Amino acid sequence: MGDAVPHAAAPQGMGKPRAAGGCLCGAVRYEVCGTLRQVVACHCSQCRRMTGHFLAATAARDGELTVTRDAGLKWFSASPGARRGFCGECGSTLFWRGSGRDYTAIAAGSLDGPTGLKLVQHIYTADKADYYDIADGVPQSGRGLVGVCLQWS
Repeated sequence: MGDAVPHAAAPQGMGKPRAAGGCLCGAVRYEVCGTLRQVVACHCSQCRRMTGHFLAATAARDGELTVTRDAGLKWFSASPGARRGFCGECGSTLFWRGSGRDYTAIAAGSLDGPTGLKLVQHIYTADKADYYDIADGVPQSGRGLVGVCLQWS
């Protein structure tokens, strides 16, 4: 599937972007036309190593995410089942793409605000670091995604 997200201008008929975002230095920019998933916080060891804490991510369905500037976009396969997109210039975490998934996760902090999104679930909490507690009342899963975050608004 190549870089996992389309490049260049938004495909015809997609309409006005719902959201846009990018990396810290501006070498990577993207637009989303369509609905963003609510935010999920992933506490797995790979997300923690990639971000320095946990990853708070929204997501866009295939065909609704377009990379409009990719000068620094790099992909890293941290495991056989997923690739992680980041800026090779400034190091910003941007994307996560799982094999066989029909969406690309987007680091929520890379979106231009305001987003109107809400944190709806913590996942892989069994793998979280020992230096923090999760006490915000948001549903938790010791493993991956469950019902609450599978629903797109």
